Amino acid sequence: MNAVIVAVLIMIILSLMRIHVVIALIGGAMVGGLTAGLSITETIDIFTGGLEANASVALSYAMLGAFAVAISYTGLPNLMVKIAIKIVGKEGEGRKKTMTKVLLLFVIAIVASFSQNVVPVHIAFIPILIPPLLKVFNELALDRRAVATALTFGLKAPYILVPAGFGLIFHEIVVTNMEENGMGITMDMVPQALILPVLGMLIGLFFAVFFSYRKNRSYKQKELTTNQETPSYNYSFPGVIVGIIAIITVLVAQLQTDSMVFGALTGLIILYVYFGYLHIKKEFTLNQSEELMTSGMKMLAFIGFVMITAGGFAEVIRETGHVELLVDSTSGWMGNNQALAAIVMLIIGLFITMGIGSSFATIPIIAAIFVPLAAAIGFSPMATIALIGTAGALGDAGSPASDSTLGPTAGLNADGQHNHIWDTCVPTFLHFNIPLLIFGWIAAIIL
Repeated sequence: MNAVIVAVLIMIILSLMRIHVVIALIGGAMVGGLTAGLSITETIDIFTGGLEANASVALSYAMLGAFAVAISYTGLPNLMVKIAIKIVGKEGEGRKKTMTKVLLLFVIAIVASFSQNVVPVHIAFIPILIPPLLKVFNELALDRRAVATALTFGLKAPYILVPAGFGLIFHEIVVTNMEENGMGITMDMVPQALILPVLGMLIGLFFAVFFSYRKNRSYKQKELTTNQETPSYNYSFPGVIVGIIAIITVLVAQLQTDSMVFGALTGLIILYVYFGYLHIKKEFTLNQSEELMTSGMKMLAFIGFVMITAGGFAEVIRETGHVELLVDSTSGWMGNNQALAAIVMLIIGLFITMGIGSSFATIPIIAAIFVPLAAAIGFSPMATIALIGTAGALGDAGSPASDSTLGPTAGLNADGQHNHIWDTCVPTFLHFNIPLLIFGWIAAIIL
């Protein structure tokens, strides 16, 4: 049996059995290597050698996580939350009748989008923004499934399309792994190829807001039952200014150097100088830098470790030699039918990402299979980017293990009235994965 199929199936089955995805990836790699005739020692050596492939990405996550925690000390995220709450209604109080549910959802989606590219704090803003708004949601009888959809859109679409913040990391992963598997592309090609899939997500968001969840849904006014561990720091004018300067510096540095690590480092240096030498109140000092780095790493450690492990998994898949066998058999079965090939490849990506729960970690795995397969069937580099990028994004929305669903649930279930599977995973799966399949397929065919 083909070692690639065996390895991927083992990884997916173990993930769906709620075994940690890192263990699932290691188990799949080991079984795949043995199926190909490699010894345990050879498989381990190959797997270990592949771990370094995504080490820089994991370091980028650690640095960006540290920057996210540091920027919270300036009070800038808290100020943004206060502004958002002021727009949609005060905490726990009634709001003007002219304020509509659509405006509320629009503001939430915008704030979530900013968390990926402009102020890269990822899901850290959700425990600050959402729980205070739950009473407002209840007064409006707003269906929280619509809120979950708006949040997940903001957590996904920006990094797929925009090469800044987490988007730069995602695009670098796509470019690097396609090059490693024999298809050279440039960074500017990625957003061009993924415009259509993101347009599909936007249509899914509008469908959820204006059709699926437009009706009222009743909730009880309850006190918050979850402990909110995310700190909320008071903002000051100097702190906000320094925070804005740090963010602009990070964006400029990463665009000039194409390095998220260097970009986050420059931002951290600015914040360290401010907190360590210029800040009068001294809520944060240079002596707390170790604690800050640790907090930042904790926030994004899961994705980083999965990325590193996925690099080892992908290396074992490549070294088995069964990718070529799979490509030959599949391309022979599909012939030159690109329409059939595209939908099959996207569905494969959906299952893999659903199992792993991270679109970032899925790219190294599917690139090892998709690049040679796409080349054999005759897909252009742009079409291949669309296939890999869309296949990686597919399943992130809707996966119970994804931070794109775990984050929204953490905020919306603060009073115990929001179910993770039926109120977050199912709605986001239906409204984003189906449009991604359709528009990703169209992009692969026309590009």
